[in-house]
Amino acid sequence: MQEISSPYPSRATLIGYARVSTGDQDLRIQRDELLAAGCSRLFSEKITGTHAARPELARMLDHLRKGDVVIVSRLDRLARSTRDLLEISEQLLSMGVGLRSLAEPWADTTSPAGRMVLTVFAGIAEFERSLIIERTHKGRTAAKMRGVRFGRRPTLSPEQVALARHLIDDERNSTAHVASLLGVHRATLYRALARTSA
Repeated sequence: MQEISSPYPSRATLIGYARVSTGDQDLRIQRDELLAAGCSRLFSEKITGTHAARPELARMLDHLRKGDVVIVSRLDRLARSTRDLLEISEQLLSMGVGLRSLAEPWADTTSPAGRMVLTVFAGIAEFERSLIIERTHKGRTAAKMRGVRFGRRPTLSPEQVALARHLIDDERNSTAHVASLLGVHRATLYRALARTSA
């Protein structure tokens, strides 16, 4: 039986990424775990997972080279959500970089089994997304049938639009002056007048 060679060399460069959510938490435990796992370079930051900008993560991604393996103590240190995890792992795979979690041994994209698990996760996430879209569509359709209106409420009431038209047409006020009286932008008043005259 032919042995399948791994794209990751046995002496791959291990790069660690550590993150804690607040300034009160300490990065030392994660750093110690990553150094004990053999990481030769560490990227770490103190920033909440919901924060979109993670500069150290971006620096690590720029630093990575084909054949490297990213090590994290837990997956939730790397990603904010399942979708985020899948996007990061797909990005790493496209770069030829592996991903391994110390706390979740099944999350190891350097092995065929780990790649298969993440593929299954991606399928589940896609299925969940399609269910959410379907439920949202059905809910909107049912609400519309009940007379619910979607979108932003008009800034000006029909009475205010009628008053504005009277002030402009009969009293010869400028549109800018009437918009100022009603406390709206001139463009807002133009749109409201156009809607009622259509």
